[in-house]
Amino acid sequence: MWRTRGRTVDIDSLEDLDRRLAAGARSLAGWHLYEIDLRDRGDALARVDVAGAVFMGCTFGAGASLRDRGAVVLGSPPGVPVDIDRSSLYTARELYDTMRYADSLDARLYAWSRLPRDRDASLAMALHDHAVDTALATWVRDRSLVGVMGGHALTRDSAGFAAAARLGHALGSSFVVATGGGPGAMEAANLGALTGKEPVGLLEEALRVLARVPSYHADIGGWVAAALEVVDTVTDRTPTLGIPTWHYGHEPSNAFATAIAKYFRNSTREAILLEICDAGIVFLPGAAGTVQEVFQDACENYYADASSLAPMVLVGREHWTETVPAWPLLRARARGRAMEPHVHLVDTLDEAAAVLAG
Repeated sequence: MWRTRGRTVDIDSLEDLDRRLAAGARSLAGWHLYEIDLRDRGDALARVDVAGAVFMGCTFGAGASLRDRGAVVLGSPPGVPVDIDRSSLYTARELYDTMRYADSLDARLYAWSRLPRDRDASLAMALHDHAVDTALATWVRDRSLVGVMGGHALTRDSAGFAAAARLGHALGSSFVVATGGGPGAMEAANLGALTGKEPVGLLEEALRVLARVPSYHADIGGWVAAALEVVDTVTDRTPTLGIPTWHYGHEPSNAFATAIAKYFRNSTREAILLEICDAGIVFLPGAAGTVQEVFQDACENYYADASSLAPMVLVGREHWTETVPAWPLLRARARGRAMEPHVHLVDTLDEAAAVLAG
């Protein structure tokens, strides 16, 4: 609820500000001003005490010195395409707002994040990620989430991609599927989950369409366009979540997540992705990133009490025992702990879905 009286006053319009100043306000201590164009109010602000006021996302005229006078000014540095006050998660069409990927919001934010950072840029990143945190907390409320983790290298024309998509479709009928939001297994799971309320035939046709652009490496724009073409064929879209990061800017976010919580800080993104998957996580064969997620999730379960445990399902006995032998260590660490009956090694995605359904 917006505060209009008392020690804290929230103001989001120029008309409200003018009314209060005309009424005789001489100190703005405790005032929070949101996204107001103050370029023509320099003289009015110069006549009042601004110490203790907070200006968020406001626009000022040349020569404004509110910080020097004790105000807190929060806003994006000039020319920076970062919304530090956003109240909702991203959508694919927001990130990919142009036909040419290099001109898109997603590419612009990644390019900006690679520049040398000054204090304002670092603050803008932190405030942006905090805003995404808040929006994500709202989005996941009253939803039960299951995570699907896996490598980014799967191409759309591969059997592994199709299998991960079918897993997402099976899980999407009972849970909200969350992934790391990138390509490969993550894209496949989000695609399957998106079509969770649709006949499986629609998913099979989507896989055929996507196979024409198997990878993002040659042309990210074409890769995204094929995905959006598929999205437009899904009339009853099941909510599904992606949590990617600009830290891996060379891995674009997939377009099949209906909500995208994209962060600048990868460490924040990793921790939150694992934390919100209260219904468990399926770990598909992957490389170092997936292994990191396995043991980060294992650490959470290792110290959790019985009421906070979430299933861990590793898919692919040969992969997790021979290629990347994470299972023997995971099983050894789980032995005798409350988490022991909640860690599983299976060979098929049908088995994985059955474990979570149980």
